[in-house]
Amino acid sequence: MPDITPGVAAPAVDLPADSGGRFRLADHAGQSVVLYFYPKADTPGCTNEAKDFSEHIAAFRAAGAVIVGVSKDAVKKLDRFKAKYDLQVTLASDETDDVCERYGVWVEKSMYGKTYMGIERATFLIGPDGTVREVWRKVSVKGHAEAVLASLGG
Repeated sequence: MPDITPGVAAPAVDLPADSGGRFRLADHAGQSVVLYFYPKADTPGCTNEAKDFSEHIAAFRAAGAVIVGVSKDAVKKLDRFKAKYDLQVTLASDETDDVCERYGVWVEKSMYGKTYMGIERATFLIGPDGTVREVWRKVSVKGHAEAVLASLGG
């Protein structure tokens, strides 16, 4: 599993995104990028996380940051999820696990005694120079968007 820590160059990201778009990390050179990984669209924790980031979108933009949520969900599901909750963040689809693997968030999980592979809820703050500035792993949703914003100085 890759060890993505502050100071390392952020792995490349090029994924299909909501509304027929694409998200390429390289297109955002010179900006801070909040890249957050979440297990599944339209589930309670993931919905609250996306809503919290959306609620603070103006402050993130004022701090010069873009926010992108990544899951394995198909783009059509992301479009429905975004419309249902009027989300203001970009949602990208990593159906092949490629980006999840490169960021080390495709991990073994367990529930009710059963193990399976899934996305660890994690956030990476990537600086304008393309290096990782901060990493949050095993994120608790409550207060997380505010903590990320605070680390941007917002």
